[in-house]
Amino acid sequence: MWETFVLLFIDIYMDLTSLIIGILIGAAVAAVAAVLIRRLVLRGKANEIIESAKVEAEKIKNDKILQAKEKFLSLKAEHEKQVNERNAQLRDAESRIRQKENTANQKIQELDKKLHEAEALKTSLKAREEALERKIEEYESLRAEANRQIESIAGMSATEAKNILMENMKAEARSEAQAYINDTIDEARLNAAKEAKRIVINTIQRTATETAIENAVTTFPIESDEIKGRIIGREGRNIRALEAATGVEIVVDDTPDAILLSAFDPVRREVARLALHQLVIDGRIHPARIEEVVAKVQKQLEEEILETGKRTCIDLGIHGLAMDLVRLIGRMKYRSSYGQNLLQHSREVANICAILASELGLNPKIAKRAGLLHDIGKVSEEDTDLPHAMLGMKLAEQHKERPEICNAIGAHHEECEMTSLYAPLVLVGDAISGARPGARREVIESYIKRLKGMEDLAKSYPGVTKSYAIQAGRELRVIVGADEVTDQEAEVLSGEIAKRIQDEMTYPGQVKITVIRETRSVAYAK
Repeated sequence: MWETFVLLFIDIYMDLTSLIIGILIGAAVAAVAAVLIRRLVLRGKANEIIESAKVEAEKIKNDKILQAKEKFLSLKAEHEKQVNERNAQLRDAESRIRQKENTANQKIQELDKKLHEAEALKTSLKAREEALERKIEEYESLRAEANRQIESIAGMSATEAKNILMENMKAEARSEAQAYINDTIDEARLNAAKEAKRIVINTIQRTATETAIENAVTTFPIESDEIKGRIIGREGRNIRALEAATGVEIVVDDTPDAILLSAFDPVRREVARLALHQLVIDGRIHPARIEEVVAKVQKQLEEEILETGKRTCIDLGIHGLAMDLVRLIGRMKYRSSYGQNLLQHSREVANICAILASELGLNPKIAKRAGLLHDIGKVSEEDTDLPHAMLGMKLAEQHKERPEICNAIGAHHEECEMTSLYAPLVLVGDAISGARPGARREVIESYIKRLKGMEDLAKSYPGVTKSYAIQAGRELRVIVGADEVTDQEAEVLSGEIAKRIQDEMTYPGQVKITVIRETRSVAYAK
């Protein structure tokens, strides 16, 4: 029984062992099969991915090829377009060159034709000249024969007869010419003064002007002392900034409700006045704001100056002026001479010159243009020692004005030679406008005192015998004794007198000092 049990156990053990081994072998086979299957599946997916990548790459390749083809076609079209345009330009240039060549050929043919005609005319003229020379020879021979016959009849030569005739004719002509000259001079003396007075009086009556109103101080009204304090600023910084920006002296005193703006230049006073007005309205008053407002006002004033010049030219009917000259005309509004507004004075001189030119049969437009521009040298920003008349002439020449206008500007104070009839018109118009009662502020007493002071200053030098202030004080002529002053001393004397006048006297414009030294020898035949 034990043996049976052992045998049974052994059989069961063997069966279990076989079963386990079978199970293990099946699992291993299954695992191997699974690995093989997984590899087969992965290989299939890889092939699919590879095939898909190949398809995608082929598609990208085809797209890139299409894009390259399209780019090539567009570049090719653009190149062909440029080539066509270049060919068209070349064809146009070739056409123009051909047209010019045809024109040149036509002109050459015309010139050849004219040359042939000139040759023919030259031949004809030569033939006529030869015929004329033959005629002259025949005439000379006939004249010589006639003179011989006359000389034989008259009993004197042709030269003697001609001399006698010429002497008789000279005496008769001299007598008649002298009588005609005397009659003409007498008639001119009777009529010239009367006609000149008539023209000048009519001209003055047909023009009008304002009295002198300009001065060197502008009053700026303010509402309260609080605003005056804000304008002054802390420790006076605002008023100092305003004075530095405008170049105007601002006087703040006990005058109620007013501030005084003092400056010789009216443009600066106007800039200061407008800037103060804007600052007071705005309420923000400090140095930075002051500089900003002053710069803005200066720009606005420049635009207003240009507009004033344009409006003046339009009012007077003057066209074609250079813009720089128009701007100078506008600046005249803010300049005065002896209290007379310079723009008003120039407008009046322009009208006077036009009326005088009409009366005298000259061109009134040229005269009016010269009259308007005669004082532009006074408002020029150029720093020079030239008198304002010469500087104005230089500016007019730079802007291509007519020569007669330039000469009239330069000669209206007789500082250069007058070369046209318009120069004395401007001189007369300037004198009429300045001499009209009320036109200028300078009174006759101060004017005479200034001229006498110049003469006395010159007489104070040794060797000076006489001195004369002429041309309204613009020239001082000093006569010295020839036995007391040499030529070199006379030259030094003119410079010394000029320096003393410049240092000690106040005068408008420029004063010319002329020292005259001459030697006279007088004898009497008794």
